[in-house]
Amino acid sequence: MLPRDIRYSRRKFLASAAALTMGGGLSAQAVSKGTPSRDGRAPLAVLGTVYRPLSYLYHLAGRFLHGYPRNGQHHLPAQYVHSLWVDQAPENDLSREVCRKFGIRRTRTVSDALLEADGRLAVRGVLIVAEHGNYPRNDKGQILYPRYEIFEQVVDAFRRAGASVPVFVAKHLSYDLARARRMVDWADELGFPLLAGSTLPTTWRRPELELLFGAAVADGIVAAYGPTEVFGFDALEALQCMLERRRGGESGVAAVSCLSGAAVWRAADQGLFDQELLDAALARSESANLGDVRVNAGRLAMPGMPATPPVALLIEYRDGTRGTVLLLNGHLQDFVFAARVAGASQASSCLFHLPPPPGARHFDGQAAAIEELVTTGKSPQPIGRTLLTTGILDALMTSHSLRGKRVETPELDIGYEPLADAGFLRGEMAG
Repeated sequence: MLPRDIRYSRRKFLASAAALTMGGGLSAQAVSKGTPSRDGRAPLAVLGTVYRPLSYLYHLAGRFLHGYPRNGQHHLPAQYVHSLWVDQAPENDLSREVCRKFGIRRTRTVSDALLEADGRLAVRGVLIVAEHGNYPRNDKGQILYPRYEIFEQVVDAFRRAGASVPVFVAKHLSYDLARARRMVDWADELGFPLLAGSTLPTTWRRPELELLFGAAVADGIVAAYGPTEVFGFDALEALQCMLERRRGGESGVAAVSCLSGAAVWRAADQGLFDQELLDAALARSESANLGDVRVNAGRLAMPGMPATPPVALLIEYRDGTRGTVLLLNGHLQDFVFAARVAGASQASSCLFHLPPPPGARHFDGQAAAIEELVTTGKSPQPIGRTLLTTGILDALMTSHSLRGKRVETPELDIGYEPLADAGFLRGEMAG
C-alpha cells in the first residue's frame, strides 16, 4: 500500500482530473470548434528541440493543447502550455502556428519561457522534450541532444527566481551519466520533483502484468526493434520497470555488453540469454513475423525501419539477475517482455501496447503522469530508474563502440525503491 501522504495526494489528483473530465472539461466537439479554456488550469513552460508533425513534442505538448481521451471521454488536462521555446525550426516547423492559434508565448530563451519580467516564476511546471532535430553524434554513436544544457538553464532560472517547480525530461536524462547525476543532484539541492523517461512504463500492458514486490526473478528479457540508442533506451525502461520490483530491490548493474549480428545468436547458444524466455516474450507480440527469428532478424526492411542486424543488450545486475534487450528489426515491430519467477510454472510475459501514429495513444500515460507530477508535487515514477537506465545505455554505447566488449560498470551502483503503484494505463483504451 502507498504511504498515507502519497495516497492523499493521489486522491486529490484523481479527483481534480475527474472534475476536469466530467465538469470543467470539453467535449471532442467543443474542442474541434475552438481552443480549450485555461480557466482553473496551471501554466506550463514547454522547452524542446523541434516542434514538427508527429515529433515527440507534437504528441506530448499536443495533449496539453487539445486534451486527450481518458476514461472514455475527452479529458482536458489540469495544465496548459503557457510558453514555448524550441532550439531548431525546420521547414515543417509548427511552433509559430501553434503559438498563434493557442495564444502561447514563443520565447527566444529558456529563461524567458520560465520567468516574468520582474524575475518571478511564470509557470507551475516545466516540460523538456529534447528529442528529434539535427544534432551531431559522438564517437560512440550517441546523439548529442541538449537535454543537460536546457536543464541547466532551467536550474539557473530557478536560482534567479528563488523558487522552483516540478520538471519533466523526456527519455534519458542525458547521453552522459555524469551529467545525468548532476541533473538529479540539482533537483535534490533545489527541492523540486523530477520525472523523466520513456512512455513504455506508463502505457497499457497486455495482459496487465505487474510483478509482485519481492518476486524472485533471476532472468528478464525484452524483445523490441529500432535503432540501438533511440529505441534501446525505451526497451531498457520497459525492462527496468519490471525487474525493479524483484526480491531485494534495485542495487545497480555490474557490467554490460552490446552485441550485434551473428554474435547475438552465439550468445544465445552459449546461454548468455535464454532462448526459451525470448520465445515466451515473442508469443505476446502482435507483429512477430512468421518463421525463425534468427533468419528474419536483419533480413527484412520494414516501413520506416531499414534492414539492420540484430542487437543484444546484455545487463548483469549486481545481485546476479540477468537482463536482456533484443532489437530484432525485421521480425517484430513492438515491445514484449518475459521473466522467470520462482515457483511459477511458466514465464510471466506481456506486450507493451503502443498505438501507432498519428494519435500515438501511448503518450496518454505519460501525459497523465506529468499531470500528477505538477498537481501533487510528487513524481509518480522513480527518478532512480531513469538515472540507472541512462547510465546503462551510456555504458552499452561504450561497449557498442568497442565491438561488443564487456564493460564493467562500478559507477552504476545505483539503488532505489520502486513505487507500490506501477502507474501504467489499465483497462481498454477507451475504458
